[in-house]
Amino acid sequence: MSVDRSPIILAFSGGLDTSFCVPWLKEHFGRDVITATVNTGGIDAAGARALQQRSAALGAIEHVLVDARDAYFETVLRYLIAGNVRRGQFYPLCVGAERGLQATELAKLALTRNATTVAHGCTAAGNDQVRFEVALRTLNPKLEVLAPVRDNNWIRAEQLDYLQQHGLPLPSQGSAYSINRGLWGITIGGRETLTSVTSIPEEAWVLSCGAFTRPLDASSHTLGFRHGIPVSLDGENLQPVALIEKLEVLAGGYGIGRGIHLGDTVLGTKGRVAFEAPAAVTLITAHRELEKLVLSAQQARIKDSVAAVYGDLVHEGKQLDLAARDIEALFLSSQQRVTGEVHFTLRPGTLFIAGTSSPHSLLAATRGVYGESAGEWTATDALGFARILALPGILQSRAAATEKGR
Repeated sequence: MSVDRSPIILAFSGGLDTSFCVPWLKEHFGRDVITATVNTGGIDAAGARALQQRSAALGAIEHVLVDARDAYFETVLRYLIAGNVRRGQFYPLCVGAERGLQATELAKLALTRNATTVAHGCTAAGNDQVRFEVALRTLNPKLEVLAPVRDNNWIRAEQLDYLQQHGLPLPSQGSAYSINRGLWGITIGGRETLTSVTSIPEEAWVLSCGAFTRPLDASSHTLGFRHGIPVSLDGENLQPVALIEKLEVLAGGYGIGRGIHLGDTVLGTKGRVAFEAPAAVTLITAHRELEKLVLSAQQARIKDSVAAVYGDLVHEGKQLDLAARDIEALFLSSQQRVTGEVHFTLRPGTLFIAGTSSPHSLLAATRGVYGESAGEWTATDALGFARILALPGILQSRAAATEKGR
């Protein structure tokens, strides 16, 4: 039997777990390691250089950085906007939604490098281990998937000791909080989020620290949408990724999108995490208001009924499932007339929608004026409609009276 000498593709964040995995995989399997970072937001030029240098210092033969921000928007975020997806009607899936795309890029890299094995640094306690493995096995069931930290129950102290004994650089341990950042927002975990009782301290917030102690003056803005996709901010035409990045800075300064989400993990337990998603919350709120202007009640109701299912699929790493494609097809159809502008005002902690306009406005299409004049019907029509609408209640009352008379 031939010995597998192909390189191991390691999903690499540069943190302790993935830093530990590089030398451990090399030593344990006697194979080269290629580190791969799929940038779905939050990695600037300095961060990219630091990842490259850390990978080389840890002994990887190659480091691959994939800029997948545009692909992230096209394959995931546009549908989260179209569905107005917020888990628990609150959390906009700001971190975790990218795992399916990251797994896709890892599988592609494995194919181009003739690799039979991919690895990740997830622990047994979180959602990401499930997301990565569900996606990777869906993409290529023949791939071997390794999770050294999870499968060997390595704790942080043991990993740090291993790196020290091998004379390898240690990742920064300066923060008491675990921070994950992407295009759709930031999650922050710390001792406070281990229970349901308190918030993280003000200084732990990344994008909105000081938003309430050093408040900004109110400001008014306009978002433009075309077929449900954000295309402009304050009259400036922007590509979606650039618009999201600009909006994050703008709304983040007002503390928009700050929250602590308490919900159900993929594993079935309860979990709690702080998050900052200023761009996501602003876009979803504005988009939903525009939809109210252009979609019928039935369209909105049907779309809402599947949006929660779509959010579950993304949350669980099942966004490669064909059911997700079916829901996306409905979303795309529903967005054909979601074109127009949304005017909003930002104040510390408050996103106020001032108004919306669209060439497909159903409000502008009516000849009547709500509360003032009918326009589309006569007084006799209204009386008949009210009588017919009341008929089920009338029949129920009659039936109840008959029952009492027995």
